[in-house]
Amino acid sequence: MAISLAHTTLLSRTSLFLSRNSRSLAFCIPFSTSSSSAAASSLPSDKLHRNKWRSPVASVLELGGVKIGREDVMRDDPTNNVPDTIFSKLGMQLHRRDQHPIGILKNAIFEYFDTSYPNKFDKFDDLCPIVTVKQNFDDVLVPADHVSRSYNDTYYIDAQSVLRCHTSAHQAELLRRGHTHFLVTGDVYRRDSIDSTHYPVFHQMEGVRVFSPDDWEASGVDATSYAAEDLKKCLEGLANHLFGAVEMRWIDTYFPFTNPSFELEIYFQEKWLEVLGCGVTEQEILKRSGKTNNVAWAFGLGLERLAMVLFDIPDIRLFWSNDERFTSQFSKGQLGVKFKPFSKYPPCYKDISFWINESFTENNLCEVVRGIAGDLAEEVLLIDNFTNKKGMTSHCYRIAYRSMERSLTDDEINELQWNVREQVQSKLNVVLR
Repeated sequence: MAISLAHTTLLSRTSLFLSRNSRSLAFCIPFSTSSSSAAASSLPSDKLHRNKWRSPVASVLELGGVKIGREDVMRDDPTNNVPDTIFSKLGMQLHRRDQHPIGILKNAIFEYFDTSYPNKFDKFDDLCPIVTVKQNFDDVLVPADHVSRSYNDTYYIDAQSVLRCHTSAHQAELLRRGHTHFLVTGDVYRRDSIDSTHYPVFHQMEGVRVFSPDDWEASGVDATSYAAEDLKKCLEGLANHLFGAVEMRWIDTYFPFTNPSFELEIYFQEKWLEVLGCGVTEQEILKRSGKTNNVAWAFGLGLERLAMVLFDIPDIRLFWSNDERFTSQFSKGQLGVKFKPFSKYPPCYKDISFWINESFTENNLCEVVRGIAGDLAEEVLLIDNFTNKKGMTSHCYRIAYRSMERSLTDDEINELQWNVREQVQSKLNVVLR
């Protein structure tokens, strides 16, 4: 179960591949970064600073030894809604970079579990982000009519396969394979709004622990209470490990895959901060995985949300920056080093107004804007809407353009906005005002 509070949630012909090492389940071979790093280091410093986006380092992924090209992910299929901007992020795996804030945080969490539960938890951080609809939704009891299944929220490769929305997509398979204690970390994908805390690619970590009757029968409490108590003790220890001695509180909540379900909040920097979601795993999930006499707990957290707090990173787009003024500030094993802003370029605002239709969604608008402006789009905000006497509804959105690394020229911004207007009209079938 990976509940993302950062945003608060195998190709169908490709099977899972177990390596001979029982503690390593490898589905993806990451892109090589050596050639791109060498090329970047040879650039003059001013050009390096302007190297805003990292281009895709390869046109294919290798999944279980099978090469999967761009056409396999961005198919000519009526249900496919994966754009180039998303394909370019596949295989980048920020969570596997030891000197990146996401990798540093992941390793700090691994350190806690290695210390508190020696040789207990299997760790997986290279599982393929392409999964079946069944793995992503059905196996974790997401209702058939749940909004997360819609094309507005999820990136579909075809009707039967998606880019995973959460690391929970691997939970059922790992349970069936016999794993009883495991941590899964990975990049996850959701169509989303554009602002400083939301990005269509982010990173989650999920933890699962399974208990047998021998564990709880001698405790004098029922299985569910035993698992819930152990879960809270584990996660309170994790919060102390990451944030120091902080005040905490538990909030009862609802998730389809756990019962009871909780959110952990800590009092940090003079405000309450949501850290993660968790709960006792629904028995149906365990039953389907062949564990009818067991009970389990699961938790999920968004790494970007916690990293932004721990490292004082103000904008989620920075995690994807290759600017050495950002990357050079972080070192392996140094959790909580405070980010020092290296620039604060002014934003440029452009408005766009149009009459919407019944199929219009804000996520679709944001996909169009991202497809043209990429990470230069800082925010898309609805600033006005009204319905006229004929029943037609107008929306006015303000787009903030800003680079984290350089000043944008008027010509650049005007060209971006012109392209946005053209694409919004043609792709979303709206009438510009």
